[in-house]
Amino acid sequence: MDYLKELEGKSVHDYYHQIKMNKMASPIFVPGPVIVGAGPSGLAAAACLKQKGIPSLILERAECLASLWQFKTYDRLRLHLPKQFCQLPLLPFPKTLPSYPTKQQFLAYLKDYADHFDIKPAFSQTVVSAEFDHMCELWRVKTQGHKKEDIAEYICQWLIVATGENSEEVVPQIEGMEEFEGPILHTSLYKSGSMFCGKNVLVVGCGNSGMEVCLDLCNHNARPSLAVRDTVHILPQQMLGKSTFGLSMFLLKWFPKRFVDQFLLLMSHLMLGDTAQFGLRRPKLGPLELKNLYGKTPVLDVGTLAQIKNGKIKVCRGIKRLARNAVEFVDGKVENFDAIILATGYKSNVPSWLKGTDMFSEKDGLPRRPFPNGWKGENGLYAVGFTKRGLLGASIDAKRIAEDIENSWKAKATHILEFPCPLA
Repeated sequence: MDYLKELEGKSVHDYYHQIKMNKMASPIFVPGPVIVGAGPSGLAAAACLKQKGIPSLILERAECLASLWQFKTYDRLRLHLPKQFCQLPLLPFPKTLPSYPTKQQFLAYLKDYADHFDIKPAFSQTVVSAEFDHMCELWRVKTQGHKKEDIAEYICQWLIVATGENSEEVVPQIEGMEEFEGPILHTSLYKSGSMFCGKNVLVVGCGNSGMEVCLDLCNHNARPSLAVRDTVHILPQQMLGKSTFGLSMFLLKWFPKRFVDQFLLLMSHLMLGDTAQFGLRRPKLGPLELKNLYGKTPVLDVGTLAQIKNGKIKVCRGIKRLARNAVEFVDGKVENFDAIILATGYKSNVPSWLKGTDMFSEKDGLPRRPFPNGWKGENGLYAVGFTKRGLLGASIDAKRIAEDIENSWKAKATHILEFPCPLA
């Protein structure tokens, strides 16, 4: 494999030299996979590959690792699951960290992870297109830097999509948005409730983020209301002294999903009461079955429900329209608000740049094949972190991808030296 190391060194050296010169005279051959995205999923894939002696190049549109975590999360955020279910492959969290690490502790872990495996992404490289060249039997990945003239093209045998399920904000179009006089912001711009002290704030969306933002607003003496359109499962974060998630995973080893769902709902009713009386109706399907079929995550309560019960957080129906300083709900009620926060989630942007393949759905940007089979496409195309199963799902994908690429690494790399067509 010495010739591969020599080729890798030359290619990577040429790449960094040409990036600095901002002149890409010809496409750059990457000996191993190109990974799009330097979030946890991309880092996990690169580390698993490196363990097997396979080099890779990560292309990242931002100027840092895990830009979503760095810039688009609120200050009080902690991991919603215990750290043992969120650690990336091959390097566990430090034992000194709490069970539910803070945002800053998680970011420090990701930096240590990249340093440990000597992962050095190419930052400020936005992938504008990626397409398989059937004549060359290679992927052509085109990027753009901060300046329009900073164009580059990379050639590789394997392409790993690691941009994830949360690339772009989902901002719903609500009638009257242009008339509302107060700020309307997505949770990606929300940092703390301190700027809303004493104000009436409507939070739209009752997922984990929406519920936690409401709690944060309460803690900063704002007056939050929660607009709830759909049914939602709310579970305690802990049951019987164990994390609800960990307990569920343990029970699923021994009992069918439906039985575990019934157990979770019984315990939730005993611990939280009937959430429907507070305007939070439960779906007909159980939380695990709903997650498995539709990817909808139950809310793990961290204290929000207590504030709803004592009246500090008001639950409203879905929004019908907005006015200058008021919101009309679908039940006909009208209330005044100073600000609106959209906890309406994110979506994948893969269809906007990945061309010539039907691996990803145009509708939602996720792999068409459901978990656990959505990680592999055709012609050396892979997906990591699209399982709707969080960091644990991304780790499972990363290991499978590395094992699969390892099987064809030497043969493919030898064949590519023959270059079946011009790269330029």
